[in-house]
Amino acid sequence: MFIQTESTPNPATLKFLPGQTVLETGTADFPTAEAAAGSPLAARIYKVGNVAGVFFGADFVTVTKDDDTDWDHVKPAILGAIMEHFQSGDPVLEGTAAAPASGHADHDGPDSEIIQQIKELLDTRVRPAVAQDGGDITFHGFDRGIVYLHMQGACAGCPSSTLTLKMGIENLLRHYIPEVLEVRPVAA
Repeated sequence: MFIQTESTPNPATLKFLPGQTVLETGTADFPTAEAAAGSPLAARIYKVGNVAGVFFGADFVTVTKDDDTDWDHVKPAILGAIMEHFQSGDPVLEGTAAAPASGHADHDGPDSEIIQQIKELLDTRVRPAVAQDGGDITFHGFDRGIVYLHMQGACAGCPSSTLTLKMGIENLLRHYIPEVLEVRPVAA
């Protein structure tokens, strides 16, 4: 098994490409070792140490290291953990974690038509692009013209994430949906 790695716009995050499907649908975010309990793969990566976050997409795993660690020290062990997992035959996710949702927050109410348009634009225009960089952006809420988005994987904590939100996503949403005035990030 050969696992490729790619850098991401976030210097603390690397994208690992195992050459096979990681998740059939959706994404999965494990921002802490405790959150990784439902994933044998994420738990194995956290056991390496110096890991600050693990995120799964369709065909990739992104790993965020802590600030005090150099990639040269942790990358070989992460590669080994990913390879060991896929060779073991263990599932990527177990139990309730086995069926990841769309990632978007549910919303009912007077703005449901606008929210549906926002989610559709995110799914068709934004999420595929940020997945190439090893991350995901999901809808969190909409209130009085302000769209709240949750950034995951390589996008979380990325130095260019504010620029992506303001110059990219905000401009896109405002162009297609006049009711959108601003886009803001939210914490998990």
